[in-house]
Amino acid sequence: MSQGTRLTHVDETGAARMVDVSAKAVSDRRAVAAGRVQTTTEVIELLLSDGLPKGDALAVARLAGIMGAKRTPDLIPLCHPIGLHGVKVELTTTADTVEITAITKTADRTGVEMEALTAVATAGLAMIDMIKAVDPAASLEAVRVLRKEGGKTGDWVRPEDRP
Repeated sequence: MSQGTRLTHVDETGAARMVDVSAKAVSDRRAVAAGRVQTTTEVIELLLSDGLPKGDALAVARLAGIMGAKRTPDLIPLCHPIGLHGVKVELTTTADTVEITAITKTADRTGVEMEALTAVATAGLAMIDMIKAVDPAASLEAVRVLRKEGGKTGDWVRPEDRP
């Protein structure tokens, strides 16, 4: 592995470590992540008509995603605690999915990609918890970063999402 592709959370002996970011400049940073809950048309109809036994699954999932983003360093062992300045979780239904998008923002020394990913995953897991009585086979899929902005490496857009 070349120096440019060395994993930053592993030292020269292979031991896990938290990267020292104290010398990095504070900058505005933003990340967008997405994923989906695969379910049934029956569940989508119940979601849209507020007919699920546990209540408003969309509201619960949105709030869970925001809470998940805020708890990221408690869940991901080597993730830096940062000040989140904004978290937005959007949930959109299709015929048989709930599409989840999370947007996270900060002005700090390290990025907010993990917070965006955690928001998506947490929102998806909360959605599954809310719908599992109706669809025990529901699944969380395709959790991924779509884009990141700011920091030393600048902007990055997922290759298949580039114009």
